[in-house]
Amino acid sequence: MNKIVKYFNAYKEQKKLELAYLKELNWANIYHDSIRGKKEIEELPLNIGRWAGNYAFFYVLHTVLAKGKPTNILELGLGESTKFISTYLKNYLPQTKHVVIEHDESWISFFNSSFQLNSNSKILHAEIENREVNGFETNSYVIDDKLKNSNSDLYVIDGPYGSKRFSRFNIVDFADSIKNEDNFIIVFDDYHRGGEKETINVLLQRFDNKKVNYKINVFKGIKDVCLVVSQNNNFLASI
Repeated sequence: MNKIVKYFNAYKEQKKLELAYLKELNWANIYHDSIRGKKEIEELPLNIGRWAGNYAFFYVLHTVLAKGKPTNILELGLGESTKFISTYLKNYLPQTKHVVIEHDESWISFFNSSFQLNSNSKILHAEIENREVNGFETNSYVIDDKLKNSNSDLYVIDGPYGSKRFSRFNIVDFADSIKNEDNFIIVFDDYHRGGEKETINVLLQRFDNKKVNYKINVFKGIKDVCLVVSQNNNFLASI
């Protein structure tokens, strides 16, 4: 009986993985359709997947840039999404400001040597601290209060590297300055993991406590992406 149960559980996990890959292939097609006609984006070399965002992530990112038209972007974690955002701003949103937070100075140096950012994109180095959230230790960037209160209207969260509990909790710090009348879009990567789910749950509870209206949607592929938007961006929740 134990062998049968073990085999059945392995079969379920295999089918779950196969379904995730099928969804990812579908997102790849949807993503490529969404950027059609935007030459600079179509020709941008991107390493999609693995540590970087997956196709669902880049579809969501492109759509919120194209339809949400943010004016002030804060990105946590330097990588492929940075290249995408910077290229998009250069060609389609030239007035939008873009700040990227990254802890690894050697990675910043390598990135700058291999990719030229748009003049409106800026990388800021921040140390990582081990902080306690609800009795658990989690990795967070050390970010000054001025940046926390910068009133960004797009937050792209893909850093720092994940924690088992309450992962990437910095977004909750930023949410403390968000009011119901504010315009905001939050793209939160790796939502399939438990630590990231816990952080989003805390974020939404903070919004509920402050009576900040929002909409949420989850895009599932080989990894999950969570999108949280303000009431005046409700249309983005159904992209």
